Amino acid sequence: MNRRPDSRGRVAVIILNWNGARFLREYLPSVVEHTPKAIADVIVADNGSADESLEVLRTEFPEVRRLEFKENNGFAEGYNMAIRAIADEYRYTVLLNSDVKVDNDWLTPLHDFMETHPETAAVQPKLLSLIEPSKFEYAGAAGGFLDSNGYPFCRGRIFDTVEEDRGQYDTPMRVDWATGAALMVDNELYLSVGGLDKEFFAHMEEIDLCWRMRLAGRDIWAVPAAHVYHLGGGSLPASNPRKTYLNFRNNLLMLYKNLPQDVRGGRLVRRRLLDTVAWAKFVATLDFKNASAIIKAHRDFARMRKIYNTNPGTNLLKGRCNILTEYFIKGRRKFSNLSVVGGRKSQ
Repeated sequence: MNRRPDSRGRVAVIILNWNGARFLREYLPSVVEHTPKAIADVIVADNGSADESLEVLRTEFPEVRRLEFKENNGFAEGYNMAIRAIADEYRYTVLLNSDVKVDNDWLTPLHDFMETHPETAAVQPKLLSLIEPSKFEYAGAAGGFLDSNGYPFCRGRIFDTVEEDRGQYDTPMRVDWATGAALMVDNELYLSVGGLDKEFFAHMEEIDLCWRMRLAGRDIWAVPAAHVYHLGGGSLPASNPRKTYLNFRNNLLMLYKNLPQDVRGGRLVRRRLLDTVAWAKFVATLDFKNASAIIKAHRDFARMRKIYNTNPGTNLLKGRCNILTEYFIKGRRKFSNLSVVGGRKSQ
């Protein structure tokens, strides 16, 4: 990578847009206003929009750099293409969702942490709800974790229990994964591990990326000194069968590609049983579209796993809690109530 000598430490804040003209008008002004120009540039990568997005950018935000792609490449490949296009100019990229609002100097704490912790591959700010600013936002809260079965949860959000932010998670913490809603990455490492997996298209691709970065020996951190506000559900609502399909399929793919061969078989059998319970719940509530989405997810996983030929030497789920037992049986609904997370005392 032939990065310009004067680009060391600079940040590209990239917003991937697809038919999001209304989001650009609503949220881009705050990003432009509060992103420090001394260390960063704001870039919108348009993923083949058919609405007025490009016209909005040209006429209302002429100071914002544009990357224009001819078609919708999905969240994962869209960001890969954008980062490859700018990697020679910037050391870091923030992958910022188009429905994120920022204030104050949200970026400097993240930048300072990356600059002073060279072993760090990625960081996230504290993610708060735009609708209820006193609460964490579901998609990442104050940093993400995985349980022994590969289920994701967050410091500040476990399943549907979302905590109020009272400063209880304001300490920086090494985490398993950082939210893709506002994810700052080291560009060189991002590209060296393959970037976001384009086969995922969307959903859980950032968890998979962070897993691969950790397998490469680097750390992921949550840095709550920075915070942003996320609308959430900007692309697909939680109840959408397409979202159910992508989440179930991609979680299985993530386990298959990132667990050692001597572990993955048993873990996937266990997940099939647990996913059957989820399927039965949808059937019991007459939600046949989401039930069908789970069946399709498993069918497509069986087909797609053949493209992966990996055998990591380390099981990063070893020593993890079982979040289903913690939450539903022991009644531990908050992260701070969990006894141990990944071999570390929760905080």
